[in-house]
Amino acid sequence: MIVVSWSPRPGSADSQAKRRLTHILTRRLLSVFIGGILANVPRAALAAEPAKPIPALKARIQGVIPDVERYISTGMKALDVPGLGIGIIADDKLVYSKGFGVRSKSGNVVIDTKTVFQIGSATKGFLATTLAMMVDRGAFKWDDRVVDLYPDFQLKDPWVTREFRVFDLIAQRSGLPPYGNDMLGIFGIGETDLIRSLRHVQPVSSFRSKFAYTNITHLLAGRIVAKSAGAADWNALLRKELLEPLGMKNSSYTAEAITAAPNHAEGYRWTPEGTVEVPFTQLFPYNFGGAGDINSTVEDTARWVRFQLANGVFEGRRLVSPENLAQTRTPKVAMNEKISYALGWAVQQTPNGNIIWHNGGTPSFGSYMGFVPDKGFGVTVLTNESNVGFPDAVGLWVLDRLLDNPSVDHVANVLKAAKANFENTRKQFARPGTPRPAPPLAPLAGNFDNPSFGRAVVRPEADALIMEIQAGGARLRLEPWDGEIFAVRLVPSGRFAAVAKNLGDEPNGFAQFQADAAGKLNVLRVTLEDGQAYEFRREAK
Repeated sequence: MIVVSWSPRPGSADSQAKRRLTHILTRRLLSVFIGGILANVPRAALAAEPAKPIPALKARIQGVIPDVERYISTGMKALDVPGLGIGIIADDKLVYSKGFGVRSKSGNVVIDTKTVFQIGSATKGFLATTLAMMVDRGAFKWDDRVVDLYPDFQLKDPWVTREFRVFDLIAQRSGLPPYGNDMLGIFGIGETDLIRSLRHVQPVSSFRSKFAYTNITHLLAGRIVAKSAGAADWNALLRKELLEPLGMKNSSYTAEAITAAPNHAEGYRWTPEGTVEVPFTQLFPYNFGGAGDINSTVEDTARWVRFQLANGVFEGRRLVSPENLAQTRTPKVAMNEKISYALGWAVQQTPNGNIIWHNGGTPSFGSYMGFVPDKGFGVTVLTNESNVGFPDAVGLWVLDRLLDNPSVDHVANVLKAAKANFENTRKQFARPGTPRPAPPLAPLAGNFDNPSFGRAVVRPEADALIMEIQAGGARLRLEPWDGEIFAVRLVPSGRFAAVAKNLGDEPNGFAQFQADAAGKLNVLRVTLEDGQAYEFRREAK
């Protein structure tokens, strides 16, 4: 979803727990001030045409290719990346592309430029462009109130609900906690209920004041776009308005499609001991729509970068106005002192030019797409390893070389951060050496309710408790950990068997039974690995 895998390197780096679950711009890039308002952007700046590449650019690209290939090969070995595809775009052409490594460690079939990968949150740039297209057509305006377009929309703060505008849906400054309620989707709760669940989420900052990466708001943006165009859903609109006009013939948006593609990569979860193959799931990222569901190739995503560099024109046909496409690249909120988030894109200042980019991360794939509009070149990097920062590191390293920026070993930086994050996660979930005995399990059973999750049924099973989330069907095993504290693990059964493998070996969070005002254990507090806590209350008999 970003990954943003995300740090002083290419973009940032999230905690290993979060990185396993979603697209990723990470907490290392939390913002410090609000971004600019659309109305304040000069019209002339929005409509500026892209600069033509300097004549020597192609020669320069050819000159750095040997170093690029050495850097990729060394980095793949350091992070045990099974496969990678890269494309460099300049002068409206894919001037260099190559596959490295294999689609699967067991199959030993090599990656090529037509190999299909999940691209995760790099999908968000596509969603932003479809919004721009609908603004072009007068379906709505960027500053229209969301409640006027989707009356069921509601956040906890009534004022924010009223003032939430279309551009706020994808500007990552909602005031909600990072990845707010994403775990509901991981546990199978449907799109409508995910959107409705945001009304129960306590904000963690004031509206439009800080960067905080969310995905569910993008589901709502996709619904608004699809409804305005009379499309069945956002994916249908995506295919008609972007994938087909751009000739992205090998791109799709379902688990079935990537599995059926003859030339697709298998996905791998990163660990310091080596990458582990994990299966595709019917759920994440495909149940998050425009937040991260696209499957694509180097050749197809190169077409996407060409379209962006040409300010909305592809092979002579204009698909979106330069004015409204530029709105998607206008900073809205700072992520750190050098990077701001716009709409589906991050804007990064470098010594010799601004880079517009977005990365993506799913449990077993990573991506990075970045370009420099005023220089006329860009890069796309796709990997079949969870994004701990490697595709970002490669993409930024290439762009740094072409911009003559200072040399930084981004791969070394992300490897160090990934190992530290993984070790911190292990420590977080380390069980006490002498845990306290658990209370009797039978009296803890019963029916519980949470406004976001709905009803959950808790019952004893062997030496643990099973907590079944009725809305999505997920079953969570609550294992005695330390006294009244239980470790939470997703039970690998049914459609959640693959999800559990993607989540890895560590617990998915902790649960604690707490006493209510009457002194009875009627409160079950579940804190999941994304840091969010959900309070379930026992239903009265």
